[in-house]
Parts: sequence; structure tokens; C-alpha cells
Amino acid sequence: MKTKLYTELFLLIVLGMITSFSLPPFNYLVVNFVTFSLFFVFLIKKSKQHKNLKYYFLYGWLFGFGYFAISLYWIPIALTFDQNFNFLFPLALFVIPAFLALFYGLVSFSFIILKPKKIVSSFLIFSLIFGVMEYIRGSIFTGFPWNLIVYSFSNQLEFLSVISIFGTYGLNLFCISLFTSPAIFISRDMKKNIGVCISVIIIVMSFLIYGFSYKEKFNKAEKVVNDFNVRVISSNISIDRFYSNVNSVLVIEELIKISNPNMNQKIIFIWPEAILPEISQNELSEYKWLFDNKFNENHLLIMGINSHSVKNSIKKYFNSLSIYDYELNLINSYNKINLVPFGEFLPFERILKKIGFRSLTNNYHSFSKGNTRDIIELENKNFSLKILPLICYEIIYSGKLFNDLNFDLVVNISEDGWFGNSIGPKQHFAHSILRAIESGKYIVRSANNGIAAIINPIGMTEQKVKFGQSGYVDFKESRKIQPTIFSIYGNKIFGFLILLYIFLIFSFNKTKNE
Repeated sequence: MKTKLYTELFLLIVLGMITSFSLPPFNYLVVNFVTFSLFFVFLIKKSKQHKNLKYYFLYGWLFGFGYFAISLYWIPIALTFDQNFNFLFPLALFVIPAFLALFYGLVSFSFIILKPKKIVSSFLIFSLIFGVMEYIRGSIFTGFPWNLIVYSFSNQLEFLSVISIFGTYGLNLFCISLFTSPAIFISRDMKKNIGVCISVIIIVMSFLIYGFSYKEKFNKAEKVVNDFNVRVISSNISIDRFYSNVNSVLVIEELIKISNPNMNQKIIFIWPEAILPEISQNELSEYKWLFDNKFNENHLLIMGINSHSVKNSIKKYFNSLSIYDYELNLINSYNKINLVPFGEFLPFERILKKIGFRSLTNNYHSFSKGNTRDIIELENKNFSLKILPLICYEIIYSGKLFNDLNFDLVVNISEDGWFGNSIGPKQHFAHSILRAIESGKYIVRSANNGIAAIINPIGMTEQKVKFGQSGYVDFKESRKIQPTIFSIYGNKIFGFLILLYIFLIFSFNKTKNE
């Protein structure tokens, strides 16, 4: 009996591990039809055998642990860059997936409490609980909505187009239903099975039809050609600069060389996040001599650089996106709002610092959180552009990025070197695709040790510098679409879908022949 139990528990971990290969960069999404269905059938069968609720939490936790252990193995790699944290690497490999798996444990626990006897209602309840729990995972505390199962479709842009209506969480809810739908064949009522499956197929086909139509409409939209370039830089400067005395002059010279400035061209240069850790925002002007004879009034520079302020004798540090003119006068800046726990700030800092902990990305205390994310207007005789600034993993948040639709471009700067030559930077890039579709805006992404690209409002990557390469891409031409439904209403759409699922659950539960 124990052997059978241990085998089942092991297989649940394996199911989660297999599911992780549906995500970028692999995108073997077909495996989800097997793993989600088997997981659902397993819970249904177990519900008829015993009622010990703690086992159901364990079932979901094991599935989630396998899923996150494989898909997020790259996060602890950041600990290897500082010898003081090397001892935490094995612990982080377990703790991170173990924590995130708690949400999946709550999925199976809640499902077994609410599960009705009717199979279609059970199928809808499972999907609903899973979808809502993923929203909670992306919102609670600082939120970590990484690797929602909808990212399995990151290569199927026509299918993803409905994100412009439903948003990422809304489509994620349907994807859970889609991948679980084969499991309803365990029902004895074949007519009901066929009816539900036909409904799912019709919905998928309608999504695809909408996607092709949306794409065609976008491609027919009038082109807008700017008289200036937005030049997005990709660099591969070592992450060691955060821990050793790297010559900042050499780094600036390399960035200028990659940028390839032309004195006769109007260009807005975008450099990656925190690219000069030894230089603060107000110190960059001291390096003006490096820019002389290379930059002139035709140029602006957007870059990631740390800043600080002093208030009531308290010094605060910020991870900032800063905008300079050609003489390195600061024009505007944005301080990052969504900070990375343990990376950029230390939770319970007063306690943990006493036992040797500190944040990874700086040599002082934690970064402070910015106040607001406002649209930045770049307006002078050479440029007219409104941008939404996003730093690093701020791009992963759905429905929380802006309230004002009046901007032209999303500018995302990132440092992906913390995760080495892993799948992490490729997953990070996939999030940009979904944000572009949701917002209906172009995204220009500058990354160090990552992927720099221009992504259009239908999620297509128009230009990019491949992972591991240095170079630049220019954004000059664009097509505009009407504001997306999601950009107007945000995750209220997800709330509507929750109510729809609840209505369907009660409807099917009252059906006598279900």
C-alpha cells in the first residue's frame, strides 16, 4: 500500500516537471493536454477513495513543486555571483519551488472541498480555482506571475490575440480548461462529453479567427514614419561589475561603440538597466568628455542608472530609468516601483542584515520603491514621443502597468545577466510579447546579457538582437491600432469571466442528466 502511495506521489512530481516543458523556450504545449488531464482525473479518483484533506493539499503541492523546480531552476543562479551567498544555492533550489507550489496545493485542497458529483461542474470548478489561484499568486505580497500556463502559447500569436480583450489571466483561465478538457471523457454521458468538447473547439476556432482578423487589420493600418530613430541597445557586459572595481570608462566606451552614433541622425539611444553600478545618476555628467564629438543636439540618452535622495537625514537609493540630453543634463527619470525581493530589497531587512544577509544587486542597503509610474514626454525641436517606462521584471505584471493610455511606446530596460546562459532570459522576453498584445502598444526592450527587441502591438517581434549577442535595432516605423479592450478595463474582464464560470457551474450542477 505504501509503495503504491509513494509511486503516486512521485508521479505527481513528474507530471509537474513534464508540464514545465510547455513553457518558453521549449513550448511543447501538447504535453499539457496529458498532464493537466491526468492530474484532474487523479484528483477525481482519489475523491472517491478517501476524504483526508491534507493529502489533497500534498497532491497539488507535489505537482506544483515539479513544475516550478524545472521551470524556475535558473533563479538561484543569481546567488552564485557573490561568494557570500553560495551556501544558499542548494537551499534556494528547494525553497523557491516549494513556496510557489503552496498555491497549487491550495488548488487541489479547495477543489476537493467544492467538488460536486457531476463531472462537467467539477471540470469548471477545477479550472476556476486554478485560474483564480494563479491571479492570487501574481498579486499577493509583491506578486510573482511568472510562468502562467498561458505562456505555452507564446509562439502562437494568432491564438494569443484575444489577450487584447481578456488579458493574460483571462486567457490563462481558459487555457487551464482547454488543457483539462480531455479528462471529461471519464464521464459515462458521452453526449455531454461531446457537447463540452465541441464547445471548447468552437471557442478555440473563434479565438484563431479573431487572431487572423486582428493581424490583418493591423497590417492594413497606415504606417507612421518618424523623422528620428529609437535605437535599442543590446550588450553583454559582465555581471561581475557589481562586485569588482570594473573600469566604468571602458563600459561607457563599449556602449557608445555599440550605439554607433551618427552626428547627422536624430537618435534616442536606450541603454540597459543599471549598466553603470559605480556611477550614480547625478555623477554621469562627470564623464561628458567621453561623449564629446560623438553626441550632439540630435541625440537623447535613456539608460538604467542608480540614483539616491536624502530626506530627513535618511538616504534612499533607487533603481532608475534616466533620460539625458547630449550634454548629460538630466531631463527626466523614473524610479522602479516593483522591486525584486532579495535581489533589490531585503524583506525584514533589520533582522536579516544582522545575520549577514543583504540584497544582491547593490553594495549598500535595499533599494527604495518609487512613488508613481507616469508617462514621460520627450518633447523638443527634434523629438516628440511619450513613453511608458518599465524596468526589468516590471514587464511581467498584467493589468497593473498604466492608467493613462496616452503614450506611444513602452520602454523596457533589463539586466538578465543574473541568470547566466539559462532559460530565464528567454522566459523574461516572452512576457514582453503578452504585454504588447494586452496594451496594444509597441515595446522596445534593451537588455544586457539578454534579448533586445522591438515587439509590435500584435506580439510580433519585428527586430531583435539574439541572446548572447551585442548590437542594436532601430525603431522608426510603426502602425497604430485602437486601444485594446483590456487596456481600457484591465483585469475587470477577468472578474467578469469568473462570474461567467460560476454561472456555468451552477447551471451544469442543476442539469439532471449531467
